[in-house]
Amino acid sequence: MKKTLPLWIAAGALSLSACVSSKKFKQKEEDYTVLNNKYTQLQEDLKNCEKDLVKASNFLQTAENNNANLKEQLKNMKDQQSNLQQTNTMVLGRLEDMSVLSSKQAESVQQSLAKLAERDAYIKDLQSAMARKDSLNMALVMNLKGSLGNVADDDINIEVEKGVVYINISDKLLFATGSYEVSPSAMAVLGKVATVLKNQPNIEFLVEGHTDNVPIRGGALRDNWDLSVLRAASVVRILQTKYGLDPKRMTAGGRGEYTPVTSNSTATGRAANRRTRIVVLPELDQFFQLLTPNTTAEKPAK
Repeated sequence: MKKTLPLWIAAGALSLSACVSSKKFKQKEEDYTVLNNKYTQLQEDLKNCEKDLVKASNFLQTAENNNANLKEQLKNMKDQQSNLQQTNTMVLGRLEDMSVLSSKQAESVQQSLAKLAERDAYIKDLQSAMARKDSLNMALVMNLKGSLGNVADDDINIEVEKGVVYINISDKLLFATGSYEVSPSAMAVLGKVATVLKNQPNIEFLVEGHTDNVPIRGGALRDNWDLSVLRAASVVRILQTKYGLDPKRMTAGGRGEYTPVTSNSTATGRAANRRTRIVVLPELDQFFQLLTPNTTAEKPAK
């Protein structure tokens, strides 16, 4: 007669084996979940890096285009200078050949040569000033983007157009519908912008309010002119009173509904047109100072 294991011993062995397998399976599931979450996060990080790369490429392309325009302007001015030098050389040669170079004519030629020297110095100063302005703009944009790195692109956008820095802040981030009171949630964003602007004490800026074309209905506001001006004034007032920016550096203005960035025919378009724009004004005094000596030099002798 064959010996057999008792039935309860066999059942216990099977139960123990199933328990161990279940624990391993559960551990594998947990490991998979952790790895899958890490993979998802890495995919998200990769998308963000690709977005940042596109932004950096666009900004670099704009800078390269501006640089190309400046080089073309410089080339034209150098060509003018070369033509003037050739003309003066030819005039001097003819006068020497004719041996009729009077003292007055010699003085006139010397004045022309002096003007050429002034023109050359002016070109160099202008080129240096433009390069400095582009460098300052780039530094300002990078500082702003670094400070506002966690703010969505739909809420705030920073761009450089024709050498001017623009900071566009969406209406939904700053104000409730039809209101010109800045929302508490927007204070942190304005504080970050104020910190960067405060570190650039030599620049001035304009705060512009913009609306869509939906008419104002009722209340103390008469139209979108009122709303856009009061919104700009609210932002300027906060930058001054809460964050300590010098009011002499700021200007508040309203553009109403009349400078839209897109069509008002859709809700998305109207949302894009409702915005507050901070325009960093160029330092025009520097360029006027450069132009003044040149203007004086161009005046005809009496």
